[in-house]
This record gives sequence, structure tokens and C-alpha cells, in this order.
Amino acid sequence: MECRYKCICKEYSCKAKVFTKLEGHLLERIGNPDLIVLFTNPVAHDMAWAARTKAAQANIPLVQSHCGSGTALKNILKNQIGSGA
Repeated sequence: MECRYKCICKEYSCKAKVFTKLEGHLLERIGNPDLIVLFTNPVAHDMAWAARTKAAQANIPLVQSHCGSGTALKNILKNQIGSGA
């Protein structure tokens, strides 16, 4: 799915960082994005906490979705950014 997420983001002229497992220093690795998309079903609670914390600390918009499908990501980006290619 990681490659699929990146391809979808590219269609909307967005760069994507995809985190599928909890690794050290996640808060720093997130960086300072324009938007954080959190798929709550497939991620560990610690990863969700890190994403929510980073969003709150840096005033970054956070969109949460229980479903982590490609269609869900497309709909999120369409609503947040506008139409893709």
C-alpha cells in the first residue's frame, strides 16, 4: 500500500511520507507537512498518538480515516486540495 499511497499523492501534486510501522523518533521524522492523514485502523496506538501530537504541536491539519484504502486517500486529498490530474 505504501507505493499506492505515494502514487495517489503524486496525482494530486503532493509529496508523501508513509509510515507503516513505529520506528524511533517518529515525531521528528514526520517533519512539517501541510497535512497529516492518519488511517486509524491499520496503525498502532503509539503511531496515532505521535501523529495527533505532531499535528497539535505544529498546528498542522489532521484528517483521520478508519479506512486505509486508496479510495479513502483520494477522497481526503480531493476534499483538502482539490481535483487531481
